[in-house]
Amino acid sequence: MALFLQAGPSCTLPRDFVQCKAGQGAPFVVPKSREPSDLRFSSPSSKNSGLLRLDTLTKRSRSAIVAASPPTEDAVVAAEPLTKEDLVGYLASGCKTKENWRIGTEHEKFGFDIGSLRPMRYEQIADLLNSIAERFDWEKIMEGEYIIGLKQGKQSISLEPGGQFELSGAPVETLHQTCAEVNSHLYQVKAVAEEMGIGFLGIGFQPKWGIKDIPIMPKGRYDIMRNYMPKVGTLGLDMMFRTCTVQVNLDFSSEADMIRKFRAGLAMQPIATALFANSPFTEGKPNGYLSMRSHVWIDTDNNRTGMLPFVFDNSFGFEQYVDYALDVPMYFVYRNKRYVDCTGMSFRDFLAGKLPSLPGELPTLNDWENHLTTIFPEVRLKRYLEMRGADGGPWRRLCALPAFWVGLLYDEVSLQNVLDMVADWTPAERQMLRDKVPRMGLKTPFRDGFLKHVAQDVVDLAKDGLERRGFKEVGFLNEVAEVVRTGVTPAEKLLDLYNGKWGQSVDPVFEELLY
Repeated sequence: MALFLQAGPSCTLPRDFVQCKAGQGAPFVVPKSREPSDLRFSSPSSKNSGLLRLDTLTKRSRSAIVAASPPTEDAVVAAEPLTKEDLVGYLASGCKTKENWRIGTEHEKFGFDIGSLRPMRYEQIADLLNSIAERFDWEKIMEGEYIIGLKQGKQSISLEPGGQFELSGAPVETLHQTCAEVNSHLYQVKAVAEEMGIGFLGIGFQPKWGIKDIPIMPKGRYDIMRNYMPKVGTLGLDMMFRTCTVQVNLDFSSEADMIRKFRAGLAMQPIATALFANSPFTEGKPNGYLSMRSHVWIDTDNNRTGMLPFVFDNSFGFEQYVDYALDVPMYFVYRNKRYVDCTGMSFRDFLAGKLPSLPGELPTLNDWENHLTTIFPEVRLKRYLEMRGADGGPWRRLCALPAFWVGLLYDEVSLQNVLDMVADWTPAERQMLRDKVPRMGLKTPFRDGFLKHVAQDVVDLAKDGLERRGFKEVGFLNEVAEVVRTGVTPAEKLLDLYNGKWGQSVDPVFEELLY
């Protein structure tokens, strides 16, 4: 989800950097030693035919920003190869002044045939996407002959590997706007889906069907990931095909602000996982977890997941995250409208022109941006921070997650209180919470009590932060406040229904959590 277009004045870029923009695209950051005349901009609407277009760029000695699938239309061409400093500058360019901070929410859901409860086939998904596009004026996103998503303004609809339907929302100012966007999206999807006999399920892990029952989406990057996942973990295919999440994307004003929010986000992520735990079933039976989705990430690919203890080092900053990302094995490079398999290869080698799959070729900033999307820690840094620890859920909880994080991270007092709270938490304690919360939720023992007691304090901090924002947003935390008041997670409520009213069948969950 490309939230942020330019650096704010409070951002401190490395001193030898300047910044250029291409059309409506992302900023391209280059050392000052490279004169602006070395850069040439092109746009499909440009009347200057002398500008070099992306599709005519063939010289290996020049590097271009090329787009991920589907390709963007704007291009920036640089006269020199990218350096590590460029990659650092790319992250730093996300800094924005506080008045320009925005909230981005992404949520996934399982589509299913109401008659059989089976997952939607791609053909049904294609019909659904085409109908939404035509009825509600969305632009279609294609990969070859296949429709794989929709775009409207700064919102997009995309498909996860098993057909999970994802809305990547536009960056908005308030939680009221977030919730209005969610409601509008669900209205549009339901208006078309109900006519097709399709429903959508808000849960964190596919409750009924095995991997063999899940359709595979026709997206090239997913073919590469599907072949690679079993080589690096036992649960990667489950992650791809059977999980749904909700995540929140938030801004930072400077490198120091990024560090503070990154640390608070990582420390608080197990609490978010517990509060939103909503995936207790696998293939028709309880799986022993409250958040199976969260557990799956523990053995997906340890090279690209986890709690990132180095974020708490005194030396941490944009450069250290770049060093980490450079050593995360690659998945692919997108060239000539196709994905080139680069699994297990090094972006460091790519930066030096030594990528075995593309010998002699150099990366672009879009290659770097794509690579960053293949890293899956509990909090992920791009030009904004992604909070990634929550299960998918019904619509009433889709507004609660951004409320939780905005209250904690967008209010200076609450953010500092969180940092003070976790200042003496050890790396071992943070990892223990990460490992145990998927199974035990708020009942996870922590020091002289349980995580529930910590969560109560944290939710109070989120409420206080929302109050101080002054937008009358506290009501969006009601769902979370009920969980901490009772100590009963959404998953435990589902298990009670399964063992009682539902007669040990998971089929009723498709109605219980129907959007």
